[in-house]
Amino acid sequence: MKLLVIIPTYNEIENISKIVPAVFDVIPENAGLLVVDDGSPDGTGNAVKEMQKHYDNRLFLLERKEKSGLANAYIAGFNWGLDAGYDVFCEMDADFSHKPEYLPVLYKEIQTYDVAIGSRNIKGGGVEGWSALRNFISKGGSLYSRLVLGCPVKDLTGGFNMWRKAALEKIGLNTIISKGYSFQIEMKYKAYKAGCSIKEIPIIFPDRIAGKSKMSKGIFAEALKAVWRIRNA
Repeated sequence: MKLLVIIPTYNEIENISKIVPAVFDVIPENAGLLVVDDGSPDGTGNAVKEMQKHYDNRLFLLERKEKSGLANAYIAGFNWGLDAGYDVFCEMDADFSHKPEYLPVLYKEIQTYDVAIGSRNIKGGGVEGWSALRNFISKGGSLYSRLVLGCPVKDLTGGFNMWRKAALEKIGLNTIISKGYSFQIEMKYKAYKAGCSIKEIPIIFPDRIAGKSKMSKGIFAEALKAVWRIRNA
């Protein structure tokens, strides 16, 4: 199955030149990497264009004029990949909080399962560099979402996920109502409701070293409110 790794970016100039070769070091030779850049003023898109010279027909850039939200970026990436004939899609951050070394593990599991999730909340998984409060909020958010939705996935809020084309078709990308971080919750919930087979694999999630996080308390709180809209949709 042909893999496409999708990395959404906004002002990731400090990370993009490092994450791209790190991804290519561990993915199959026929796999591609698509950067979806929302008009980063720091030149992230231009950096990708320069790197394309070294990755013939494997590194792609989808440029958008403005910041339009995480959900919108991933859906645009999924649709680009579907049109290009890819069979498997992986969501991944640019800041090394999603370690490239886990890509082969996820890819191995996707041979058997419809969805493979990099999970912080199962045995062997966890976080590094987080405060106790941040860890409590994150785990509490996943637990809260699980209880509201009746979904057994342990890490509903995590963003390091691999999807088969068939899973995306069952979910129906045109039915997604989320605009921000609740997108991760909605995608997994709809995959579960659609009968997709789901496998969680343990990952260690370190805090970013370079660049600025886009997550805030307000964004996280809005994601938890959105859980009720997802359930009732």
